[in-house]
Amino acid sequence: MMENPVLVDVTRGERVESFHRGAFAIVDGDGRLVASAGDVEQPVFPRSAVKVFQGIPLVETGAAAAFAFEPADLSLACASHSGEPGHVERAAAILDRAGLDRHALECGCHWPSRQEVAFDMVRRGEEPNPLHNNCSGKHSGFLCTAVHLGEETRGYVGADHPVQRRAKAVIEDLTGAALGPDVCGTDGCSIPTYAAPLKGFAHGFAKLVSMKNVSADRAKAGRALIEACMAHPWEMSGTGRACQAIMDLGGRKVFAKTGAEGVFCGALPDLGLGFALKIDDGAGRASDALAAAVIARALRDAEPDLAAAFDGLARKTLSNWNKIETGEIRAKRLD
Repeated sequence: MMENPVLVDVTRGERVESFHRGAFAIVDGDGRLVASAGDVEQPVFPRSAVKVFQGIPLVETGAAAAFAFEPADLSLACASHSGEPGHVERAAAILDRAGLDRHALECGCHWPSRQEVAFDMVRRGEEPNPLHNNCSGKHSGFLCTAVHLGEETRGYVGADHPVQRRAKAVIEDLTGAALGPDVCGTDGCSIPTYAAPLKGFAHGFAKLVSMKNVSADRAKAGRALIEACMAHPWEMSGTGRACQAIMDLGGRKVFAKTGAEGVFCGALPDLGLGFALKIDDGAGRASDALAAAVIARALRDAEPDLAAAFDGLARKTLSNWNKIETGEIRAKRLD
């Protein structure tokens, strides 16, 4: 396996203190590599970065229409949210429309990642429940699809359940990869996660936004989810999160979704491009910066001013507890 290049530096003063290796791919709808670095054929687990792919059956089956999903609901169905009150309330409302409640969720529970929210809960003597799980929106979508199709909801996280078989089929279609047991793992929210090449994930997003090499209905469903996320980035992320910052800056020209262990995927709908990246050591600080740099590279020719803004987002100033600047996280400029 080839050694991936250093794509992100972390400085202290004028010196590089730490660095992060990784790979990225920008791909068009025909599968052509527009730009890349590192080994883009090495299979990686995309984790939460492909929640749009997993959410496509929610739209394709008619479940989203049957349960009156608004765009903000579709965004939450693609979310790794912060467990803020608005996220929890919206997930609960989605389940209620399907005749379910939080007890139907099989994603497990954890404290909200938004620290202030978690502290407020502790002060009130509250405990987290599955609605606070960052994946509760996606799981609510899974459950709605099962209810709509008359399927047993218990065990919907299992690889053999129709909900997960549909999600797998979509991922295979969009990436072009055969997803067998040898590339299957268990995600943090207990559903199967499948490893495939970075290039394949980037191509999948490019297919959806370019409407090339994919069925019209699948592209329509994927674009509905992508457009919902761009219109409602807070619902699919949360206050101060990288996904929201990227999509706010992009002004509905950029879709981006993070995943655990240093993964980011996304698309530039107007350009018909998809991208995917992975930081080797799994550092989120590096994947956040590299995502901005990759987007800047994709926009360089068509939208130079917006590309420059993303170049700025690819650098983050670091400060100590006395608010003294100590260095920065900086992705390499990709040209």
